[in-house]
Order: sequence, then C-alpha cells, then structure tokens
Amino acid sequence: MLADRATAAVFCSYLTKMRPYAEAARASRLGLVIGKPTQKYQLPALPLRQSREIDGSGRTSVHLASWMCQTGWVASKKSKGQNMSQRSYDRAQHTRRQLIRRFGATAGVFVAAPLLFREAIAQVAFTDDPFQLGVASGEAAGNGFVIWTRLAPKPFDIGFGLPGQPIEVEWEVASDEGFRTIVRADKAIANPMMAHSVHVEVEGLSPSRPYWYRFRAGGAQSPAGRAKTTPLAGAPTPRAKFAVVGCQHYESGLYTAYRHVAAAEPDFVFCYGDYIYENGGTPASATTPPALANRRHLPGEIFSVDDYRRRYSQYKSDPDLKAAHAAAAWYPVWDDHETDNNWASEWDEKGTPPELFRSRKQAAFQAYYEHMPLRRSSLPNGASLQLYRRAPIGDLIDLNLLDTRQYRSNQPCNDQSAGCTDLDSAPHFLGDAQEAWLKQGLSASRARWNVLAQQVVMMDLDRDAGEGYRANVDSWAGYRTPRGRVLQHIADARIPNVVVLTGDEHVNYAGEVHLDSRKPGSNPVAVEFTSTSISSGGDGQDLSPNDQAVMGANASLKFVNRQRGFMLCNVTKDRWETSVHVLDKVSEPDGKISTRATLSVTSGSNRVTIG
Repeated sequence: MLADRATAAVFCSYLTKMRPYAEAARASRLGLVIGKPTQKYQLPALPLRQSREIDGSGRTSVHLASWMCQTGWVASKKSKGQNMSQRSYDRAQHTRRQLIRRFGATAGVFVAAPLLFREAIAQVAFTDDPFQLGVASGEAAGNGFVIWTRLAPKPFDIGFGLPGQPIEVEWEVASDEGFRTIVRADKAIANPMMAHSVHVEVEGLSPSRPYWYRFRAGGAQSPAGRAKTTPLAGAPTPRAKFAVVGCQHYESGLYTAYRHVAAAEPDFVFCYGDYIYENGGTPASATTPPALANRRHLPGEIFSVDDYRRRYSQYKSDPDLKAAHAAAAWYPVWDDHETDNNWASEWDEKGTPPELFRSRKQAAFQAYYEHMPLRRSSLPNGASLQLYRRAPIGDLIDLNLLDTRQYRSNQPCNDQSAGCTDLDSAPHFLGDAQEAWLKQGLSASRARWNVLAQQVVMMDLDRDAGEGYRANVDSWAGYRTPRGRVLQHIADARIPNVVVLTGDEHVNYAGEVHLDSRKPGSNPVAVEFTSTSISSGGDGQDLSPNDQAVMGANASLKFVNRQRGFMLCNVTKDRWETSVHVLDKVSEPDGKISTRATLSVTSGSNRVTIG
C-alpha cells in the first residue's frame, strides 16, 4: 500500500528530525517526554531497526518510520514548491487511520512527530550563569547514582532566561576531585517541558567509593558535586554515616545547618520532606531580624507549575543548601508543604473539590520531580508520582523510603486533634499496595537494620500532659488501624532492629515505638528518631515549658529538644548511634553548632540510650 509523495514528505522527514533526539536519549540514558504529559517514551538507539519498546508492542516510532519508508508505505519526498491536493490530503488521512488501527498509540506518536520535533536543539551562549540552582546527586546504588541540574540563568523571570527549545548539556563523572580521570561522560537534553532540568542515571561505576561530577552548557560550566556509590546489596558493610534533614522554611531562618551537613561528608543524606513551603510571602516588619529582611517568599500562595518552579528557585539559590547537595547523594521524600499543608490523598485543608485539587497536585508533583535528583521511575503521571522505594546499603541497612501523603485516608475529626477520639476509623495510611510492599520487604530483609525513612511521627504520643489522651491526628497516631497492622506485622514476623526516621514537627525526639504505649509493660517493636527542622520555627529553644510534663506522660519518649539543626547517624552491625546537632540561632549568620545529645541503640534491644 503506497501513500502519495506529499504524505511521504511528512513521514520520511521524521527520520532526519528524530536522529539528534534519539542519539541524545541513548547517550544520556534518559527518556524524552513527548505527546501527553502523562506518557513517557524512551527513544531508541541507532541503528533504527534495533528498537526499544515504548507502547508494549515492541515497536518504536523510529522503527515504524524506517519500516514505512523502506517497504513502500510512503514514497520519496515531493519536489519543493508543490502543494498537497485534497485527494492527497484524504489519502494521508486514510493512511493515518490505517496506521492507528494497526499500530495503536505508537502511530499517534509517529504522525505527531513532525510537529513535536520541528524545533531543533537551541544553540545558546550564556551571559548569565545557567547553574545558579547548583547541582545535586541522589538515589545512590552500588553501580551509580542520579546527577541533576537545572538550567536557569534568570530563575525568577518568565521563561527563566531560556528559549522554549531543548538545550544540550554535557556531563562528566570523574574518579578524582581534579577531574584528571574521567570515567563516564556524555550528553543529555534539558527539555523546556521539564523546566530545562536534567536527570542523568549514571551507571557502570564501582561500589563503595566517591566520584565527582559536573555539567557544561552554552559555554558555562557548573560547580562540581560529589557522590558516593553504596555497597552492593548484601555485601559486607561494616559501617555507614548519613544525615537526616528537612523542614526548611525559607523565611524562618538561615540554612546554616546545611553548611555543617556538607562539612560532615556523610555517605548520603535522607531528606524527610517539607523542602519548600507553599504559603505566600510575609512582608518584613520592624521585628524581622536583619538577616531575614530580604529572605521573603514571592507574594501569594503558589498553585501553578511556574509558581512552584519559582519557589524551588528561591530555596535552591541558597549557598548552604547548594553546598549540602553538592557534598553527598540524597534520598528525598516529600511531606505536605511541597504541595499544600496537611494534604491527604484527594483532600486539602481548604475543602477544595478533589477534581480541582488534582490540578494543583499535578503542578506540584511535576515541579518536585524537576528539582529532585530522582530516577525516571518517579516521573509524574498526571497527579500521581511513584515515590516509595527501597535502597539497600550493603548488608547493613535496608532503607525503606515511604510516602505517607499520597495514599492515606483523610484525617479523622476534620484534622482537629483537640478532643478527637475517633482514631480507629481511618483505614489507610500507606495505601494497600505500599503497605503490602513494605511488609514483604521487611519480611525478606537480611540487613542488620531495617529503616522506615518517612515523614511523620510513629510513636503514639499523648500530646497533653493533663487528663485524657490527645493524639496528633495528622501523624500515625491518628491512624491507629493501619499503624497497628504495620507494627503487628513487625512483631509477629520478628523483624529485628527496626528504626523509624521522621521529621515534620520541628522537634528532636527519640523514643520507643510500641503497639500501644498506653498499656504498661508492653515491649517496643521499634525505635524512632525524629529530626528537627533546618529553619522552620525560627531559633527555637532547648525545651518548652510543657516538654518535661509531656515526657512524664509518655514513658516511651526518651529525649526532646526544640532547636534547629539535623541528625547524623553512625551505624555499625552492633550499634546505631544518632548525634543531635543544633544551632543556637538561625536568625543570624554563622550560628554556633553543637552536639546536644548522642542517642544509641544496641542491636537487638529496641531501646534508646542517651549518652
């Protein structure tokens, strides 16, 4: 069956237009997002006939184009200046319908290709630094990691100072800080549909060693970053050191803590969330510390994808945060403020209809992916993003990274903790699929320490030292039924050495997790370390007036501190040690850092010791 020359001009020109994209996708090991924003297609490596699957059929659009031009579906290109007749147009439409019937969605991508790829890669020469948001790495594994950057020479302007075209970005990974020995190097495409961000999944590296990386684009070179590969899964691993960070409200304080995170040279960083805050800016007043007077959110609460992009630009412009990203690979998860305060699945705190809130989630999720060093398996699919995952650290740690926002039931009692007694009705906190995945992973684990790296406190603390019991209904304590299922599984399966890592509350906590801490004599099934905020809540204090009374009402709670800072975990086979690093001030530059406490757990004990 032969299409006419006019149709051939459309179809066969696809091959020429597609080649640079196919080469770039192969070189950078990335997929390009084309067509609908909820669909991802990975372009094939050349030669054209050796295709990779994009739609489940085993065929790719480049493969189809090659086959069509070579087998008579289309003819040679029509001479310049001739117009397509109505008959030619009808025949082209007929051919298109046959393509769709025969090849399904792939044909749709193929037919759209001349429009999707009509713009060539932009040739740029930057006069402003395009790497103002720094570099980052993440998702470390035994054979590599993700390296990230986002081009933004004017990060707060419309368009961010860039053309609305793809831009080629060179990257390289070295085995030494001076980049004398380059072990991996290639090119990636920064696409405007993803805010010109780049996520390169570097592979083929050696385990348990540091590497250095950098980018180049338009005549500019990025700062260098450092990332360390993990030990191979199950490999003997004597020790690991990592930081726990999060809750970094931009207006509330300086990011001095991140300077000390970078100086500690951790193997990796776990970020529990609240990387940005969505609320509008608060104008500086007479009581605003001078160091924070110009540290204001842009006006207005954020809703659109460009709103979220600019908010990330503000946060990522901070030099101390950039230093922490450049110092080590991160494993990030989100909490609520990356989207909206205390959101739960389909519901926000404002009572927005779910179908409208999904639009906001889609914007927030896209911007989150654009600014985090995540793998393409976490590329958003509309208002959905695959965030929970597992990272083995040799035979020492299984790091279960959880998502406690996207699949939970709505908070009980309309998210009001005071007087709420309906703590057993909410059926889901992780959702069925994630809960089953977690239980299976815990049961199969052979690691010495099994970590739940997540967002909100798991201890069922009584927040009121007086009569009665008051839970934080946004935490696990407000979801007693799913909480009980997970903890009962840990107890019944005798999962050893479960450590819960948490954030959210701008407080340092350490304690023991019980099935029900209100039953005297119950044995803990896990321990929990809750890390304070980087800046949220301002300078803070050692203890509030009520803290001693709350500790007295909760025998499982062993330590409380309300200053800003981070936790540093040093882990061996026999001992888990968490040091609590705090700052005297975040309202002024160069706050003084100190170690407030060292908390430890002996393997097999599920008990927290101070000192």
